[in-house]
This record gives sequence, structure tokens and C-alpha cells, in this order.
Amino acid sequence: MKNLLFQLYILHFFCVIGELFVLLQTDKSIKIAIWNGIMINRELIRTKIVQLTYAYYQNGSKNIESAEKELVFSLSKAYDLYNYLLALIVGITQESRRHLEVAQSRAKREGTEMPSQKFAFNRFAMQLESNKMLNEFMENQKTTWNDEPEFLRKMYLQITESDIYKEYMDAKEDSYEADRELWRKLYRTLIQNNDSLDALLEEKSLYWNDDKEVVDTFVLKTIKRFEEKNLSNQELLPEYDNLEDKDYARKLFRATIMNADEYQRYMSETSRNWDFSRLAYMDIVIMQIAIAEMLTFPSIPVNVSINEYVEIAKLYSTPRSAGYINGMLDAIARHLIATGKLLKHMEDK
Repeated sequence: MKNLLFQLYILHFFCVIGELFVLLQTDKSIKIAIWNGIMINRELIRTKIVQLTYAYYQNGSKNIESAEKELVFSLSKAYDLYNYLLALIVGITQESRRHLEVAQSRAKREGTEMPSQKFAFNRFAMQLESNKMLNEFMENQKTTWNDEPEFLRKMYLQITESDIYKEYMDAKEDSYEADRELWRKLYRTLIQNNDSLDALLEEKSLYWNDDKEVVDTFVLKTIKRFEEKNLSNQELLPEYDNLEDKDYARKLFRATIMNADEYQRYMSETSRNWDFSRLAYMDIVIMQIAIAEMLTFPSIPVNVSINEYVEIAKLYSTPRSAGYINGMLDAIARHLIATGKLLKHMEDK
């Protein structure tokens, strides 16, 4: 029995490896995601194109050159936010040291026990503070967390009142991994969903509120990827992983706008079993972009495109949209393949 289970396990292992090999050959973006742990660029680009395509149709001028410049600029602002949120960890840490100095002076004056330096000199936060990529980026920015002393003070006090902080300070474990895990938990609990922070970011850039939900996931990925041995040379996520991704953004946006009538005709041709007239306008935009991606980029498998835009629909459209879009895009892709317009493969239902 044990031999049989082992053989089944080995068979399953090689099946998975086989599927992985096929994906590596068909989509370079998946290869990037596997080897570098990054899929920031295409995920963010898709989201941005959905936002800007929707805005393009709401805008009476409909100037594609201006819209394309807006796309590139908005992507750069998202990258600014990524660095700014990482720098927030550094800003809070530096604020904690100011509080530590006051507490140390008081302890000396009163002859009481000296306060713990554990949080103020958290090893992960210190590594981030010395990070070359982050420091180089922030040196060229007009906005820094030094401009927000009151917000930093409030964030620090909120952290020190949290159970996460208290458990960390009381724990016997003293390691880099524990220090990094503390900040992952603090970020997810107190920074990721923070109304005061959202309001502050909205004041600084109109783009940032829309970006934060996506960028938060990138910050958490970055925290998880940090390794003590890399010291200040730890790599952050790049703005673009390669020039191909920058091209991808422009090509996808242009294809979406220039071929809109054609793509919407495909939707109506395959919507006989769907109530197309009741579709939310955002749903049409999302499907239009998904069709553009399927037809414009031969290396991206159909199921990857469908899955990505279904996930976007969950964030930006109605509660029922994801299921509707999934069914519609599947039907559209099969129709395009059957009529020879899409030269890709899909598994039979």
C-alpha cells in the first residue's frame, strides 16, 4: 500500500512539473513570476488600464495620446506609493527612537529600569532603513514622512497599544525572523486598512487611494522576501521588470481603445445566453480589455487572461459581475478560437 501511494505521489509530482514546463514555454510573465517572485507589473498594469479605460470613455475629449501619457504617469505614481509605504515603516521606527530617548532620559532621572530598545532597533526595520534602493528613491522625492510628524506619532502610539506589539515585546524569541514577522503583522493589521492613512494619501496624490489596495499586496510581498544576509543590498520590486512590460501596457491600452467596436461585436455575438443589456458598463470595459489581451499577446494563455480580469471584476464591479464575466469571456474565447480569430488552445469543457 505504501509503495502504491509513493508511486501515485511521484506520478502527480511529474504531472505538475510537466504542466509547469508548458506554462514556462508559453508565457514569459509566468516565468518571471516563478523565478523572481514578482508579478507586480502585469497585475498593476491590468488594474490601471481598467481604471483609465473607464475614465477615457467618461471623458468627452477622448484623446488617446493624452490617455496613454496618463497611463504611464499613473503607473509611476503607483511605484512612488510603493516606496512611500515602505518608507512609512522607517518613519515609524525613527519616531519610536524619539520616544525611546525621552523614556531613557526619564528613567535616568528617576532611577527606574531602562526601557526596552527591542522595537526601536528592530532588525528588519533597520535593514529597510539602510536599504540602498529605498534611500536612492526617497532622496529624489519632494514628499517624505518627516513632513508628517503628527501622523507618525499617532501611528506609533496606535502600534504600542496593539496586542501584536505587546506580544512581540513580551516574547522570549529574539531573531531577525521575529522582527520581520512583527512588521508583516503590523502592516496587515494597522496600515493596510487605515482610514487616517487613506485620507492623508488622498491629499498627497489623487492616484494613491485607487492604488493602495493593490500596492499594499506588493509591500507585504516585499517584507516577506527580505533576508538578513542581504543587508542594505536587499532588492525591492522594480518599477518595470523589463521593457516588455512597459510595451505591454501601451499595446494593451491602444488595442483596447482602437478595436473597441470589434471587441464589443464579439461580446454581442456570444451573449445570446446572457442578458447583455443588463451588463454594468464597467463589466463591458473589463471584458473589452480582456479580449484585447487575448488577441494581442500570443504568449499569454487564455485562462490566465480570464482569471486576471475576473479578479479585477471582484474589486471594481458589481457582486454578480465576476461570475458573469467568467462565463462570457470563456464563451467569447471559444467563439474566437472556433472562427480562427484567436490562435490559442483551451481545454474542452
